[in-house]
Amino acid sequence: MIFSEDEVERYARHLVLSEVGGPGQQALKRARVLIVGAGGVGSPAALYLAAAGVGTLGLIDDDVVGLSNLQRQIAFSTAQVGRSKVEAAAERLVGLNPHVAVETFAERITAENAESRIAAFDVVLDGTDDFQTRLWVNAACVAAGKPLVSGALGRWNGQIGVFAGQPCYQCLVPEIPLDAETCARVGVVGALTGVIGSMAALEVIKLITGAGEALTGRLMLYDGLAGSARAVRVAADPECPVCGG
Repeated sequence: MIFSEDEVERYARHLVLSEVGGPGQQALKRARVLIVGAGGVGSPAALYLAAAGVGTLGLIDDDVVGLSNLQRQIAFSTAQVGRSKVEAAAERLVGLNPHVAVETFAERITAENAESRIAAFDVVLDGTDDFQTRLWVNAACVAAGKPLVSGALGRWNGQIGVFAGQPCYQCLVPEIPLDAETCARVGVVGALTGVIGSMAALEVIKLITGAGEALTGRLMLYDGLAGSARAVRVAADPECPVCGG
């Protein structure tokens, strides 16, 4: 795979980075990454993955850009309010890096379409704020053997995990919480989405290039108010209906 002069200059800081270099940048260019949810986590993650040179980015979201999104969803502008999120984000990503192909799906992930959408990609980044959707995405990733990078946040706290086989996300969340909080209900500081989205993008880049140690089987917990972070192991559930046994 040969890079153009533009790409060599564009990715210069990656090419001289020993953990990425030419082979890692070629792996990024070959990669296909699906981002589920173009919101708080998906918006900054998509920007950094496009800037990194991921060859194909898939965006799936059925929502439109709202004025309240602009406090944190930095892929969008005021002029795009009312437009499809995936179409608006695609324009921004191609404007940032024309070497990236963007595939858009203006729809919701469901139990019926999750496997078919996920099967066409190498890595999945889930930034949705709905537990049922996360469980459908997780089940489809396990069935297709695709690694899942999951990012979630609310108020001042966020978390990032990588799931590849066992344990899976459902080992962490076996049942949908009855008192699940949403950003719309409890709020979220806008800059936190940049932290979690960027960290999720970093995990995707590590998975693709083989650099360092991904958070596979671990959960990174970030406390924005305290300015602290810690990683904990996720225990595999032998009775998990998705990955158990």
